[in-house]
Amino acid sequence: MLKPSRAKRLADLLPQALGPAAAKQGFAGAEIMARWAVIVGPEIATRAAPLKLAAPRPQGPEPAEPPLSTLTLRVEGAFALEIQHRIPEIAERVNAHLGWRCVGSVKLRQGSAPAARWQASRASPPPPPNAEEAQKARDAAAKVGDGDLADAIERLGRAALARRRAERS
Repeated sequence: MLKPSRAKRLADLLPQALGPAAAKQGFAGAEIMARWAVIVGPEIATRAAPLKLAAPRPQGPEPAEPPLSTLTLRVEGAFALEIQHRIPEIAERVNAHLGWRCVGSVKLRQGSAPAARWQASRASPPPPPNAEEAQKARDAAAKVGDGDLADAIERLGRAALARRRAERS
């Protein structure tokens, strides 16, 4: 008999899913891409996104220390100068996350950062539900027998109805 699987956090599954695509861009693991906001902080993550991590091609005998890589970031045009001033901080944070000095330089490419678009869509919290929306959610949840599940469905219904109202306005 199969054991029921537990729900997993998306953040735990993302590195496995991004693995092949990340490898093509020079990211040995997808950790930098998947945890970018944690590594550099939300302020930088909304303005810049990692594109590629490129190590220099080996020339001659193998050096004593591995060569430093170049991290390429896509940066929103208006914030390129600010991000340029914060390059040492970004490199330090990425290296600290990796546990060794991997990134030696950071290049910037102007463009829209995907994280910034995603953050903008989630910028404002949903408004509180009005009395009519709360009643509709209560009525829908009343059909469910389980108390905890009914509470969760009611909260979800209130939030969804309030968000729909806000999007229409």
